[in-house]
Amino acid sequence: MISSASSPDRTPPADALSLSGPVSPRPLAPRRDRLSTESATFLRAELARQPEIRPAVIARARALAADPAYPPLSVVKVIAQQILAQPDLSESDS
Repeated sequence: MISSASSPDRTPPADALSLSGPVSPRPLAPRRDRLSTESATFLRAELARQPEIRPAVIARARALAADPAYPPLSVVKVIAQQILAQPDLSESDS
């Protein structure tokens, strides 16, 4: 963060800055795009290892659905305020 109390005349001019090492030029010819599917293969294998239905997650969802205090009123109020703070796009000129 830049302090608003800092003085702009304490900043050294760009030509006074020294480089820490040699600068390598950027390649002029564009490189071809490359795609590696190794990660995708690993992710697919890990996904296949996971069960489609997780009983512990289903049990927790049922418990939360049966709890009249869920979600807490404070969470409902925050979400309601966020919804109300959004512009009504149906009234927009565009």
